[in-house]
Amino acid sequence: MLRIRGLSKQYPGVLALDRVDFEVAAGEVHALVGENGAGKSTLVKILGGAVEPDSGDVALAGRRLPLGSPVAARRAGVAIIYQEFSLAPELSAAENIFLGREQTRFGLLCGRTMRDAARAVLERLGCNADPAARVESLSVGVRQQVEIARALAFDARLLVFDEPSATLTDQELSRLFETIRQLRAAGLAIIYISHRLEEIFALADRVTVLRDGRKIGTRPTSEVTKQDLANWMVGREVGFTPDRGNVERGETRLEVKDISCGSDRGTPGLRSVTFEIHSGEILGIAGVSGNGQRELAEVIAGLRKAVSGQVVLEGQDVTGLPPAARADRMLSYIPEERMRDGVIREFTVAENMVLREHEKRPYSRAGFL
Repeated sequence: MLRIRGLSKQYPGVLALDRVDFEVAAGEVHALVGENGAGKSTLVKILGGAVEPDSGDVALAGRRLPLGSPVAARRAGVAIIYQEFSLAPELSAAENIFLGREQTRFGLLCGRTMRDAARAVLERLGCNADPAARVESLSVGVRQQVEIARALAFDARLLVFDEPSATLTDQELSRLFETIRQLRAAGLAIIYISHRLEEIFALADRVTVLRDGRKIGTRPTSEVTKQDLANWMVGREVGFTPDRGNVERGETRLEVKDISCGSDRGTPGLRSVTFEIHSGEILGIAGVSGNGQRELAEVIAGLRKAVSGQVVLEGQDVTGLPPAARADRMLSYIPEERMRDGVIREFTVAENMVLREHEKRPYSRAGFL
């Protein structure tokens, strides 16, 4: 289905891809692995038309793929499912699925027709989400299903999953795997990119390793081990046994006492949750998606109001304090939607890093940055 020959791309001071050959058959899941900077993202951007290579050829289903044009790539049947979704949060699931190819009649949008068609595609993926629901109200896993549904609605023949599991729960990941296996059985060619090697062996038929922009090798996953892939990725022997050491718990840093709150759906988000965490300790919170994990994090960070109970930070009750006051007490929050809630995309890295302190010295003087 996909054939790449001699693909190269150089940026100032960096050879991102060096004469890479790569193939994916119809009905195959082909994993692409490598460390950060190995060239995976550049290859994906070339396939999606966002980047034009310096040399090389790409053919899809026997026809040369026009390079450097996202529109041409989509029309040829290439769909990229990025880690950070490319959905419009204010639009419904159906509107996102048909964005750019809206169904109209007499110049007017056929909302019901699009919703019915979107429901059919989502049901094909085993997703029972309401196609009329706004995307911003959907869970991360369902949003990913909407992305896949959009690709199918555009008759994609090659699907590229770029780090799709980064923000998924175990339940959502299992659902994603079921979807990918279903798409493989339907004859689609699939590229799966992940740093999690256990996913490669659970899903992929073949695996290709990139290192420093060069192809190290391609093997059936049944013929390699996790150790083999790790060694090829970094170019040396890799140890898999972590040295955790002996850590003694220190004093109590955070106490959550009998906390209850509501959810965005108007139902209880938390009911009388109690726990504490000490210095030198990592506390894991587990549960099926939608069972209060996000609400708990937001209550602790001050982004969601508690109906009852207390949040105590280093001995001080901060339940009624706003997020900024909690941040001043050295409580940090990394949100689930990092690109939406954690940073301002239009700002530089430096500007994002000083957002909380931008009005203070040495970042500003007399009201000027």
